[in-house]
Amino acid sequence: MTKRKKKKSKKGISNLTNTILSILKKDRNKTFNYKQIAAILGVNDASSRNQIIKKLQQLKAKQEIEEIDRGKFKAIVNTEYHTGILDLASKGNGYVISNDFDEDVFISSNNINKALDGDEVEFYAYKRRKRGKLEGEITNIIKRAKSEYVGVIQIHDKKNFAFVVPDGNKMYKDIFVPINKINKAEDGDKVLVSLEDWPEKADSPNGRVLKVLGKPGEHNTEIHSILAEYGLPYEFPHEVEAYANQLDTSITKEEIAKRRDMRQDLTFTIDPKDAKDFDDALSYKVLENGLYEIGIHIADVSHYLKEDTVLDDQAYERATSVYLVDRVVPMLPEILSNGACSLRPHEEKYTFSAVFKINDKAEIKDQWFGRTVTYSDARFAYEEAQSIIETKSNTIPKEVSLTGKTYNTDQAIADAVLKLDELAKIMRRQRMKEGAISFDKVEVKFNLDEEANPIGVFFKTSKDANKLIEEFMLLANRKVGEFIGKQKKTFIYRVHDEPDESKLAALQNVVSRFGYKLNFKDRKSVSTSLNNLLKDVNGKKEQNLVDTLTIRTMSKAEYSTHNIGHYGLSFDYYSHFTSPIRRYPDVMAHRLLQHYLDGGKSVNEDVYEDKCNHSSNMENLATKAERDSIKYMQIRFMEDHKNENFVGVISGVTDWGIYIEIIENKCEGMVSVRDMTDDHYQFDEDHYALIGKNSKTMYQLGDEVIVKVKNTDLVKKHLDFSLIEKNEA
Repeated sequence: MTKRKKKKSKKGISNLTNTILSILKKDRNKTFNYKQIAAILGVNDASSRNQIIKKLQQLKAKQEIEEIDRGKFKAIVNTEYHTGILDLASKGNGYVISNDFDEDVFISSNNINKALDGDEVEFYAYKRRKRGKLEGEITNIIKRAKSEYVGVIQIHDKKNFAFVVPDGNKMYKDIFVPINKINKAEDGDKVLVSLEDWPEKADSPNGRVLKVLGKPGEHNTEIHSILAEYGLPYEFPHEVEAYANQLDTSITKEEIAKRRDMRQDLTFTIDPKDAKDFDDALSYKVLENGLYEIGIHIADVSHYLKEDTVLDDQAYERATSVYLVDRVVPMLPEILSNGACSLRPHEEKYTFSAVFKINDKAEIKDQWFGRTVTYSDARFAYEEAQSIIETKSNTIPKEVSLTGKTYNTDQAIADAVLKLDELAKIMRRQRMKEGAISFDKVEVKFNLDEEANPIGVFFKTSKDANKLIEEFMLLANRKVGEFIGKQKKTFIYRVHDEPDESKLAALQNVVSRFGYKLNFKDRKSVSTSLNNLLKDVNGKKEQNLVDTLTIRTMSKAEYSTHNIGHYGLSFDYYSHFTSPIRRYPDVMAHRLLQHYLDGGKSVNEDVYEDKCNHSSNMENLATKAERDSIKYMQIRFMEDHKNENFVGVISGVTDWGIYIEIIENKCEGMVSVRDMTDDHYQFDEDHYALIGKNSKTMYQLGDEVIVKVKNTDLVKKHLDFSLIEKNEA
């Protein structure tokens, strides 16, 4: 008996209605015929073409598309479209942050439509069925946030293609790389890959390997990967180094003659003990009329960094130095950052200065701005200056090298430190009285051995010596901004907007669990109650959690030519003038200040606003890289402590688990809800808690728990904990 041949079934193009609508909506101003749509879909058989023709007519009949010309179709737009920035979550869903809405718009993974984290997108929004919240669908990608990703390459057995599995959890697709574009990478290498295109029908984007970074888990590989992830360089191009090395860095009589000579004034620096570049110094002199002449002297970077040079182009591109746990990636080559522009002891330097005459009440009686030449008599570490302040001693530590001048240097410099501390404390009290917010967040630091292995953790706190320097730097930044701002000329401001009311309400919701209360009556009461909160949590188990949440409540400080003041500092005018070695906006502030001191007209605001935006963006990337390097080092540190129990505080709660910060070392990791097997835990968004369905056991933000390290992943920078028990002690 012969077998009857099965009739071939027509294979339809899946989801054709949505696919055609998506193509037409993506380019709403273009018309498409069936051939163009078929080409986009990658089909050319008669059956597929007929399906497309038939579907176009159906959509036309439903008035979802219109026929502009014979056989040429266009989407009918009856929806209002918006633009915003996509913030992807780890599970593939995301939110669009748009100025058109007061709340973020939820985007489910099936409505992401190939958009990636940080992309500027077009979308339409509608009310979500549950809770009536906004949901949306992305209809077009206006601008990609980035085109380069770091990941591990996996080369297919047959050697004809590869995939790069990106680091991090926000890139939800692996990147396809043809074998001729792997750039000599070997299977398992960590690489930097460029995203080239993402064809309509392709499940994954196509890419090309730009650079092989090394083997995953190796220290330098991971540090370079962090920099590469954010597009930050870790070395200078040869031509930039060559240009910097041929600069004349000598101090000449001709140049001194153009400047205010302050070399005879008692001058010193106070910096961290491991600092290599010193971009600010203080000078101190008691005047015959009883006033104090105090100079804030800043390295005159703009003397060497000339516009329209390869050196300036590179500095602008970087916009900031990047401070990782084991290294600094400088904005300027070493010959400038650690040499000509570093105010090292016993060396003459070109400086740009803000000089003030101040009375005993810390009131400014006179001010002067301009280029100077200075000579640093001494270099203090913060600890050494702190010792003078605490002991009221006039004995200078042996480690501080001094030069002899006509006065008793030891006595003079001790008197200077003590008087500057006294004035700084008055200025700080006045700032707090006027509504400034006191953020003294604890910084996590690592003791590293010669191979950059973390052998200990310590916390950096701000003491009187730190605050002394801070107050005088704030004074210079404020007065420079005010000096130009009152002239109504274009300038670089460091601005900080008021906090969002909804974020303040969310903060109140959290801190009320610990018994704290905030007052939102007016601007003054907000800043007062935030200061009281930060003071009350000091030294308590919840301090780091509350400090972090309070900082997140604040708007982000940024650079702008549009001055709105600085909320956190309670200043009407504020610029960045004091760190041109490591911040490009300070270089621009120096150039503009000199331009106006020379009688120049106001510069083009739009040009400088673009430069401000670039500087803010680069600062944001540098901050992310710095955080990633700390996270990486914390995981390395915890690798050696896998058999120990730790007491931690719950610092975050989600539907997939709880985040715990260990109290003794501030390392943060996660306990997955899948590993909490003693009950079925459900997420309670209103109480920031996971609650057991049967036992009603609650794990809530701020609770103490005991955990043990379960897994450390240096590549993904992920630390997993096992939950031992809730700490009821």
